[in-house]
Amino acid sequence: MTVTLTEDDVRALGATEGAHDTLARLAAGQHTRRMLLLRVLLDALESAGATTGPAAALARDHARLLENAERAAPDAARRVLFYSLTGPLAERCVKWLQPGAAGAPGDGADAARDLAHLGSLAAAAAARSGLRFTARVPVHDGRVTLPTLGALRCPAPDGTVAELGGDPGHLILTAPGRAPAAVHRDPAGTWHSDDPGWLPLHVLDGGPRTVLLDDLDQGRLADRTGPLDPGERAHWTGLWHGALPLLGLGGAARSAELALLDCIVPLAGPPTGVGTNVGANHASGTSPSAFGAVMASTPPSAAHLAAGLAHELQHAKLAALSALTPLHTADDTCAHWAPWRPDPRPFDGLLHGVYAHLALAGFWQHLALALDDPGERDHAWAAHARCHAQVGAVLPTLRGSRRLTDAGRVFVGALAGRHEQLRDPAPPEGHLVRAAAYVETAHTLWLRRHPRRTVT
Repeated sequence: MTVTLTEDDVRALGATEGAHDTLARLAAGQHTRRMLLLRVLLDALESAGATTGPAAALARDHARLLENAERAAPDAARRVLFYSLTGPLAERCVKWLQPGAAGAPGDGADAARDLAHLGSLAAAAAARSGLRFTARVPVHDGRVTLPTLGALRCPAPDGTVAELGGDPGHLILTAPGRAPAAVHRDPAGTWHSDDPGWLPLHVLDGGPRTVLLDDLDQGRLADRTGPLDPGERAHWTGLWHGALPLLGLGGAARSAELALLDCIVPLAGPPTGVGTNVGANHASGTSPSAFGAVMASTPPSAAHLAAGLAHELQHAKLAALSALTPLHTADDTCAHWAPWRPDPRPFDGLLHGVYAHLALAGFWQHLALALDDPGERDHAWAAHARCHAQVGAVLPTLRGSRRLTDAGRVFVGALAGRHEQLRDPAPPEGHLVRAAAYVETAHTLWLRRHPRRTVT
């Protein structure tokens, strides 16, 4: 399916907005790319010879199960195939299967692990599709993980193979060192078990779609926390339900964007990705290969979570837009000053940062106008003024670039228009003065650190 965006779509997205249909097209574009990636993976597995080792041979069996599940019940199987954390795994498997790749299948531990994890992926898709099947799935970190379903604790060493049998709505998992475990699907579609070793995925509800708190998947996006205890999961639930009304107060677009969110991956440390946002008490990030996933350390408050989601979903939107409609032709040279980072940024990183901070400027302005508590309102005005000043300091670099495409000029023009709109209503004068001083100081420090860089 070919997905296209109109000039009006690009303009609306540039203003950090986007109607429901526009957001749906962004997601559809990412789903099309995912299906193409999986096709490349299946073709690579099919063409891989015996010299690629037993890991690739077993992965071919898993690929056939994956194809059978998708044919039997496409919508159900695609809940797994389109899951955010499937993308990084599929990309790595394609890399391992390339001729001459470092860590060739059967030789490298990482390659063997990733290819074995295709069994878990195929089993989860087959279970959701209602197939009768058998599969061999790996044990890692003391558990067998079934993406989007849950995980079963197993005391066996890493790399041990467990046997999984499936009938419609039921699974039996047999692993060394433990009794067989039965898992079943309830009418709501959640997978349960009486076995105390079964860990269902935790659901965050109340938004426009169900979001998973994925503390179980082994996608290796970053330094994950591992399975959370019930108290930690309850804490995340409280933060989530506190963040939802704040996102509503922060503007209709901020709530609507939650329709793009597939899962939150709790982290023990700072993430790495196109949208890394590290603060004093909270870090979050996104990855272009994991559309719909936000990685985050535990935020200190619901307001931090709301702002983090508002920030990260802009990165997801911009990455999806850029995949459909290139916005510039700039290279990856790190030469630009960004007031929110100490390091020189490439043009694309600057564009991402401006986009995310512009959305935050609007979010905090909406909150400042809606909150009743004077202290909270003052904090919101301060955050709005700082984000607005930061964006204003580097917008001329974007607007003056000769590397923008036609769509890029429309997009950046909308950015500038939205930035101008956010001047009214203005925050109290003291916040404007402090924000301007903050940006000027950041620029001065940057010049001292990077005197030979191209600056704005």
